[in-house]
Amino acid sequence: MTIPKTTLILILLALGLGAFVYIHEIRGATQQEEVKQKQQQIFAFAEDDVQSLTVKTKTYTLMLERNPQGRNPKWLLKSPVSEPANDAIVSYLMDLLVKGKSDAFGGKLRIISTPSNQLPEFGLAQPNATIDIKLKNQKTHQLILGKSDFNNRFVYAQADSATQPNGNINVLLVSTDFANAVNRELSEWQQPVNNQSTPLPTLSLPTP
Repeated sequence: MTIPKTTLILILLALGLGAFVYIHEIRGATQQEEVKQKQQQIFAFAEDDVQSLTVKTKTYTLMLERNPQGRNPKWLLKSPVSEPANDAIVSYLMDLLVKGKSDAFGGKLRIISTPSNQLPEFGLAQPNATIDIKLKNQKTHQLILGKSDFNNRFVYAQADSATQPNGNINVLLVSTDFANAVNRELSEWQQPVNNQSTPLPTLSLPTP
């Protein structure tokens, strides 16, 4: 049976229209979502990119380095003590740094642009914690944690913040998980005596 030429043309047009819709609608929407997710992430590095971490709280300064031997434990405490680190505790913090996002509203980052003299209002002039990150390529990043917002759902933070041309500084709203990850007793960062890492709750970032 021979398909009429007109019918064949219509079939080809339908296939072409279907491909057009897929490329511009479905695939395009997926790419837009991926871009939006990347824009919402606080940092763009991967866990394997990190060489060392320095965590400063109001009670101690903790220095962590990746184990150069490439075996467990993955992380080593260098200061204030020198010994193997609790990989589960470090991984919990690392997961936040890699996957953590600023609070998003309508697909946009929640960024508060504020004059530097107003940073004390967010607890950022004398922060509760500072996390310095050094990558294997020698690049560095910093996350400063201030106080919680009025309903204790988020924490005010600065990420690699530089003063803008207008003199303002960007303040982010991040998960309270960040504060929970660093406000620990020193003993929690140390590898357990029985070499079994402390189980951690599943990471659940709040949704707006």
